[in-house]
Amino acid sequence: MTHAVAKVNGVVVAETDAFEVVEGNVYFPPSSLKQTYYTSTSTTTRCPWKGSANYYTISVDGKTLKDAAWHYDNPSEAASNIKGYVAFYPNKVQVSTS
Repeated sequence: MTHAVAKVNGVVVAETDAFEVVEGNVYFPPSSLKQTYYTSTSTTTRCPWKGSANYYTISVDGKTLKDAAWHYDNPSEAASNIKGYVAFYPNKVQVSTS
């Protein structure tokens, strides 16, 4: 696996050759996001080993996917490899690797 793409309704919202896979989720570096589709939300959750996650809502062609992506701005040391990286809910965003 050397390439990852995230799409919503066929529209690429993130694409990279430098990603991390953690617990089966593909994490995209922040620079790979097509920023015009993302809006930060106030939603937060906590993972016992990664830390506090923040969320993005993704809007593409009039379709809004609330809290469809999450990221760890200040992860635990064990998850430092995904600091700032973004992952997507598979029921909202199609992610593929090749």
